[in-house]
Amino acid sequence: MKFIGYLLCLVLSTISFTSAANINFSWTVNAGPINPHQTSPNQMYAQAMVYEPLVKYSQGGKLIPWLATSWGISPDGTQYTFRLREGVKFSNGEPFNAQAVKANFEQVLMNFEKHRWLELIKKIDHVDVVDELTVNLVLKSAYYPTLQELSLVRPVRFMAPSAMPKKGHTGDGINAPVGTGPWMLDSTVLGVKDTFVRNPHYWGQTPEHEQVEVAVIADPNARALAFESGMVNLIYGLEGQISPDSFDRFRKNPSLHTGLSDPISTRLIAMNSARSATQEREVRIALNYAIDREGISKGIFYGTESPANSLFAKNVPYADVALTTYQHSRKHAEKLLDNAGWTLSEGKTYRTKQGEVLELELVYHGHDANQKAIAEVLQANFKDAGVKLILAAEERSRFYKRQKGGEFDLIFNNTWGSPYDPHSFVSGMRHPSHADYMAQAGLSNKADIDRNIDAILSSTSETERKNLYSTLLNTLHDEAVYLPITYMRITGVASKKLGKFSMGSTVFDIPFEQFQ
Repeated sequence: MKFIGYLLCLVLSTISFTSAANINFSWTVNAGPINPHQTSPNQMYAQAMVYEPLVKYSQGGKLIPWLATSWGISPDGTQYTFRLREGVKFSNGEPFNAQAVKANFEQVLMNFEKHRWLELIKKIDHVDVVDELTVNLVLKSAYYPTLQELSLVRPVRFMAPSAMPKKGHTGDGINAPVGTGPWMLDSTVLGVKDTFVRNPHYWGQTPEHEQVEVAVIADPNARALAFESGMVNLIYGLEGQISPDSFDRFRKNPSLHTGLSDPISTRLIAMNSARSATQEREVRIALNYAIDREGISKGIFYGTESPANSLFAKNVPYADVALTTYQHSRKHAEKLLDNAGWTLSEGKTYRTKQGEVLELELVYHGHDANQKAIAEVLQANFKDAGVKLILAAEERSRFYKRQKGGEFDLIFNNTWGSPYDPHSFVSGMRHPSHADYMAQAGLSNKADIDRNIDAILSSTSETERKNLYSTLLNTLHDEAVYLPITYMRITGVASKKLGKFSMGSTVFDIPFEQFQ
């Protein structure tokens, strides 16, 4: 703790916190070049501050007009016609129009290999300028999540054409981060801070605060100390921005404003249906009954994450379907294991079948303290039911290699979170590069599951889509290839000077503009 305090003082001694009129935030690293069409080192919170989408993802998965005021979809689902907002300018005064929209799409498509992870990019055929404020997006085939994926922080957000490189494409770099968003980058001090100021040409409501200063603070405990000292007046984000115990302490302080979002994503464990005892459906279901989700929620996360009994929370689009709840019940878990032939002999700790001990391995990320704590709880829960759980800590590259290669009995995994859930997450189930594919590989109905997902993504009927999702979610739940743990939530803490705030609909929509 002394070392953390020393580092904090060293960093903050170079940061000027000039006025109560400013928002003093923090992040783990610098914002990066803030290229709208690229991934790391570009930080998504900063991309969301500077660049805007055609349509915006709102609470409960609702899509609302943003840079586009309206849109129409052809009956076959292959053409999307957008009417753009009038009078919008980039932060350099350049007009936002259909030509700018087309130029941004073309830049993304020029770097196709970088973006092919996103299904929409593979579906785009071309973009036509209809008139100054109308653009037509033409797809190769129908893809229902088109609007959802246009709402993502990257790669389809819009920068000024003059800020693009004259040769090559934005994958090679940009001239400057120039967008239509409420904020623009003012200055960067590497390893210390980034400063954003208001966009003087912003088309929407002008932010109340003049600037947002973002200190680089990697450690969540150091961030909490900076908040308590008044050097930071806003903490916001998922795990890693603030520890659950620090948030619990802050929310008991009546002088502070705190908030918890609706569930954003699901923390879960994938169970391999193609190897070891997790090949057996009865074993997978028994493990779902064996875990104490409530104890994990309260004991590890201080209630900041709620118990998860299904793959997606009910607030996720298309996920509000009736499913059997796997409530914690040691007795029921034991009954299921007995019925599956895994019996516990008198005086023995672990169950056996045909001389084989019921032993499973759980792979977790060795540097993730929360995964380690959960793994230890599960080890105790499973032992109570007569299941031996071996914990295997892996460094990051080896962890993801084991996910991709199916080298696991059980392995930690998360859903992708809003606005990617459910469509992007279920889309990834069809590809062997994800733990989800490997977890489902041993199922006799895997081909049917993949065909169901294909039908969902190409559907043009809302009623049909709801029915297809219901079938998919019921199938996955019944097969029990997932062990949902908790629903992850965004936590927010603001000083009294900033005032109350509303939680964003995604983790990267930080409510800088909402403070009054």
